[in-house]
Formats: sequence, C-alpha cells, structure tokens
Amino acid sequence: MLSKIKRINMRTPYQILLFPFIREKNRISYALFKRADRDVWQGIAGGGENNECPLQTVKREAFEEGKIPCDMPYMRLSSIASIPVEQINGFMWGEDIAVIPEYTFGVELTERKIDIGHEHTTYEWFSYDCAQKKLTWDSNKTALWELHYRITHEQKESSVKKNTEVMGKYF
Repeated sequence: MLSKIKRINMRTPYQILLFPFIREKNRISYALFKRADRDVWQGIAGGGENNECPLQTVKREAFEEGKIPCDMPYMRLSSIASIPVEQINGFMWGEDIAVIPEYTFGVELTERKIDIGHEHTTYEWFSYDCAQKKLTWDSNKTALWELHYRITHEQKESSVKKNTEVMGKYF
C-alpha cells in the first residue's frame, strides 16, 4: 500500500500585495477585496512558498484568490513596506525575524469579473479616490498611490527599476 505524502509548503519570509485594475473609456477602476476574517478592504495579499520569487508568488496568489491568469500584464511597483510577523503567521521564522517585506504589484485586467476565493467575502471596483478611502493600511494606500501614478503618467517597468535602484543605494 502506498502511503499518501502530504505536501509541505515552507512559507518564505515576505508578503506580496496586488491591485488589479481595469481601464474603461477614460476611467481607471481598482478592485479591492473584503477579507473574510477581518472587516477590512485590501488588495490581494499572500506569502511566498517553497523558494518562489515575489513575481511567482503574486501570480499564484492572484490565481488562488481571484482566478486571475498568470499571463496577464503584471507590473512590479517600487513600494515596499515592512509587516510585523505577528500580523501574518507569528514568529514562524524564529524570534529574530520581527518584520518581513511586503512587495507590491498591479495587474491590468480586461474584464471586471473576478472569481474570489475563501479568503474574501466580496470584491468591488472603485475609483482611485474611493479606493484610497476604503483601504485600512498605509502600505496598501502607498502602493495604490504608486500604481495610480504610474498608470496615469504612462510609466513603464524601466521607471520602476530606476526608482528601485535609487532606493537601493541607501541600504
């Protein structure tokens, strides 16, 4: 008899945050998700597994939480926040790891329909101003601001790379 092997996911010490958006006529709308375990609105969030890089994680989480295909145009943002581990999964990496980075992304969708997973009770599309008012955490507000700025100023990935390089000089 073959024994069943349980797949063990090792949580990587970082978090991702993703904001889906859609352009319709002269308007940009952003999808926010209401968490099932808290009364808050946010982007899609989650953590890396088994040595994934952040882009792999964001694509997996987008599919798990919204059935968003991996081949959509994902945009890496420069916004990085520090999240206390007690708000994620506690001190699973040991007591020396107190905060983990949160990497941020946007993804442009071609339709408004999103099939949400069990982590959220609903989702809604908002204008930028309304989305900013709905968000709870400053890291979400900053990432959404950057995404909106880059979209409305038609900035490309090279702008994000240059911004990240400038930030890296000081670390």
